[in-house]
Amino acid sequence: MTYDGAHQADSVPARFRALPTAAVSDALDRAGIPGALHGLTPLSNDFRAVGPAFTVRYVPIDDTTGRGTVGDFLDDVPPGAVIVIDNGGRTDVTVWGGIMTELAAARGVVGTVVSGVCRDVSASLTHTYPLFTRGRFMRTGKDRVRLAAVGEALMISGVEVRPGTLVCADADGVVAVPAAEAERIAESAERIERIEADIVEAVRAGSTLRAAREQLGYHHLQTRQS
Repeated sequence: MTYDGAHQADSVPARFRALPTAAVSDALDRAGIPGALHGLTPLSNDFRAVGPAFTVRYVPIDDTTGRGTVGDFLDDVPPGAVIVIDNGGRTDVTVWGGIMTELAAARGVVGTVVSGVCRDVSASLTHTYPLFTRGRFMRTGKDRVRLAAVGEALMISGVEVRPGTLVCADADGVVAVPAAEAERIAESAERIERIEADIVEAVRAGSTLRAAREQLGYHHLQTRQS
């Protein structure tokens, strides 16, 4: 199936919104593309976010940089984006809190992924704003980190996340799909979902799990294709 122009931009993310990250991860494995962001989990298992990445990177302040701040980039994030923040995986200072949650939710940002921690968790839960982080901690990053880059490629958990990379996140975690590969990965993930559903149906109809898996090629679904 092929798409063109604006229709492709609209339809491919819509297809990913119907897919679990498990199937997307399997499809990435099959394509030989690293995409699973290890160690990132949602604040609520009900949270789900799919959209192009808006990338942000923080670094620690030092004697030469002066005071640091967090969050001012939020004015530039377009609706429908997933904010992806690299704070070096730090768990001792936060770079996302309640004010940012409220503004992002009001502006149509679909979620935030932080390689680091967040605070004001209750605000995220109250506004059902999807947050995916390495944990939660109350100490502010102000005067401890500074904004180093916006709109540049990040390396998170060994995976490159570029501006526009399609980010998919749910109760199982976060995956990043290169924009140029998104349609191919969607097709593969949809096929994986269909086969797994067929296996369940076959077992319900009386087949053994072993036979259904063998007949439908389950053990090769994630095998890398040359």
